[in-house]
Amino acid sequence: MGNTAVVVGGGIGGLAAAIGLHRMGWDVTVLERSPVLEDAGAGISLAANGLRALDELGVGGAVRDASRGQYTGGTRAPRGGWLTRMDGSALERAVGTPIMGIPRSALHRLLRERLPAGSLEVGTEVTAVEQVGPGTVRVDCGTTALEADLVVAADGIGSAVRRRVLPGHPGPVYSGSTVLRAITEHAVEVQADFELTWGRGAEFGHIAFLDGRAEWHAVLSLPAGTRFADPLTELRRRFRTWHDPVLALLDATRPEAVLHHDVNELRTPLPAYTVGRIALLGDAAHAMTPNLGQGACQALEDAVTLAAALGAESTVEAALARYDAERRPRSQAVAGAARQAGRMGQQLSHPLAVALRNTAMRLTPSRAATRMILRHHAWVPPSLN
Repeated sequence: MGNTAVVVGGGIGGLAAAIGLHRMGWDVTVLERSPVLEDAGAGISLAANGLRALDELGVGGAVRDASRGQYTGGTRAPRGGWLTRMDGSALERAVGTPIMGIPRSALHRLLRERLPAGSLEVGTEVTAVEQVGPGTVRVDCGTTALEADLVVAADGIGSAVRRRVLPGHPGPVYSGSTVLRAITEHAVEVQADFELTWGRGAEFGHIAFLDGRAEWHAVLSLPAGTRFADPLTELRRRFRTWHDPVLALLDATRPEAVLHHDVNELRTPLPAYTVGRIALLGDAAHAMTPNLGQGACQALEDAVTLAAALGAESTVEAALARYDAERRPRSQAVAGAARQAGRMGQQLSHPLAVALRNTAMRLTPSRAATRMILRHHAWVPPSLN
């Protein structure tokens, strides 16, 4: 009988982990709490490190076919002046690919299609996880229970598994920012594949997709829990003087399509990503602010690294120790860099500080900016072959 694993959570990290484990010969069951796979979320940018991980999982080509390369764009000031320009071709020459933009729902679908038939169970909430022997973990799901050689906790920033196995950790905290986002109802004419615009305590950005639609997001520095009765009207008011195509993107959006979430993060790093035969992965392990666009990419790195370690080591315990040693320093460093980027970007509000930042960005050579990006993108995955 082969090794068995239960993956808690059917998001990007959980699906990727299940695919990786299956490629290494494991029998995998994915438990997803939601009864309906709505694929909540708007769009996502995948950098070279995430795409390389997807290549190892055997789904990279399909993801690229469904994505649009981000060759043009950059960061702008509210009136439209450029602070930095992105050179997607230079990035492609350096790491083999530009950043790719894809609807989150499309990425979820492509990952699910790689799972073995019958391995995904929806509407299944995990109520308890317990190590019941030196090599066995029990997962309780209401009136039923599963036993496995390994449990992968990919149940997001509010991870119930993390709370159970690391009860002393303070958990997620509010980052100081809230985000509204949506995908336009129809195609919108935009001049760049990807843009960020930084104002005082506010950011607006978009990602263009293959079909001409675009994902937009608005990040605001507001008290936690702030909500608007009419989000689109509020955003039109806040961004009424900002450059095109900000208002055009808002006007192309159905009100019911707008998602609004506070941005929370695991500001206190976890002391370990593994406890016994339970491995934490993705947002459950290192939820970070979105300022570097690395959240999903780090989860994909986790998935491939975990699967490779389990294939390379002689025991599960040794593999989990290797996974923790390889993933915790890198992912926590990326999370710290994302937090710092947020403080220097959207969260900056004092006029003098904003002016100094903008001047510094305009004076930074494009090659230097590309080198900063490569610090996080230039990751080479272990082989799953």
